[in-house]
Amino acid sequence: MEKNLIPIETLCTHYEIEFSFINSLYQTGLIELTFIEEMHFIEEEHVADLEKMIRLHSELNINIEGIDVVFNLLEKEKQL
Repeated sequence: MEKNLIPIETLCTHYEIEFSFINSLYQTGLIELTFIEEMHFIEEEHVADLEKMIRLHSELNINIEGIDVVFNLLEKEKQL
């Protein structure tokens, strides 16, 4: 199965966000990145979650730790 990868640079430009935000999400374990020749990519199937995280951060001013809590609660809700 071939994975569709999207460059993080493209997403940062499209959503007008800093790479440091994406890096913080990666360091926290909220998103998975793929590294190819010193470039960062995200799988297409994970972009929807990234969009949610961007909205939580920009529209509701929720920090990285808060986003982590929200996504953990959403995951527990799915399991129930």
